[in-house]
Amino acid sequence: MSQIQYQTDTKEKFTVITILNNNLNSNLVPELAQLTSKWGNTAPKNLVLNLKNVKNWDEAVIEQIANAQGQFYEQNTSFVVCALSDALFDILDKTDYAELLNMTPTESEAWDIVQMEEIERELLDSDDMEFEVSKEE
Repeated sequence: MSQIQYQTDTKEKFTVITILNNNLNSNLVPELAQLTSKWGNTAPKNLVLNLKNVKNWDEAVIEQIANAQGQFYEQNTSFVVCALSDALFDILDKTDYAELLNMTPTESEAWDIVQMEEIERELLDSDDMEFEVSKEE
């Protein structure tokens, strides 16, 4: 049975999971779900999924990544997919998920998105409080 091979790199605000497999097929979906869920419950809770080594993926894998991303955003945390090859984009474009995934060309840009979303969440939290104070004046 094949399994997902990956490396992790934990930063201050997020964890990068780099998938080492060349092919992500539908029988890896349960393991992928478990992997993203595990890292979604471990500090830092933001996740960057680097797919630079992946050459092919099934629609079931894309669906699982989209579901995982949705779960992260429901928990007010970030999930960014980066470094998709042209072949992965071609497969993704044939699905309904192309517009849903939060993607960047490079890992560095994914880091930027996570950090911007963190700042945005902090500002929204503080703005709510300030807004209510200013309304009372």
